[in-house]
Amino acid sequence: MSLLDAFGWFGSALLIVSLLQTRILRFRLLNLAASLSLVLFNALVGVWPMVGMNLATSAINVWFIAHLLRGRHDEAVYTVLEVGPSDAYLRHFLEVHAADIATYQPGFEAGAVTADDLAFQVERGDETVGVVLLRRDGDVARVLLDYVTPRFRDFSPGEFVWRRTDQLRARGFRRVVTPPDMLDPYYDRLPYGFRREGASYALEL
Repeated sequence: MSLLDAFGWFGSALLIVSLLQTRILRFRLLNLAASLSLVLFNALVGVWPMVGMNLATSAINVWFIAHLLRGRHDEAVYTVLEVGPSDAYLRHFLEVHAADIATYQPGFEAGAVTADDLAFQVERGDETVGVVLLRRDGDVARVLLDYVTPRFRDFSPGEFVWRRTDQLRARGFRRVVTPPDMLDPYYDRLPYGFRREGASYALEL
């Protein structure tokens, strides 16, 4: 097999790998890399219809990536809804994503959520992309759950809850503390003052 053939197979394999991604941004980035690879390969072998198709695919991916990155911190894109901790839809959401939640936050138990806890759903259009559950401990809001669905795990939609610090303060909270067993927490990437305390993160309100 020539190096050119190997490059063509690489581009095709990368295209297939991109289609297996559940994370929307990762899918677009890998698909863009595959499309650009196949543009070069097909240009070298002179298959111009495939060059045109992959150029179009690349342009589409660039547009979607730019759109996703522009909106990742935009409050006009994401909406935070406060809901009842016993709401049927929230319970259904937690049940559907139970296995994934157990992977990323193994200490969480949906059955332990009480009527006194606070529940927030983060929406992107009509899609729920994240859930944050808080429990009062004096003037401390303890995070029971801060979960993002796989499609949006390259982003941090929970940040839109932490932008509501004035509303949390109005409820008498002075501090937020996250659980110590979260897998791949995103708080280091936020500009809102979370700091590490051992295996947890804390936010002074």
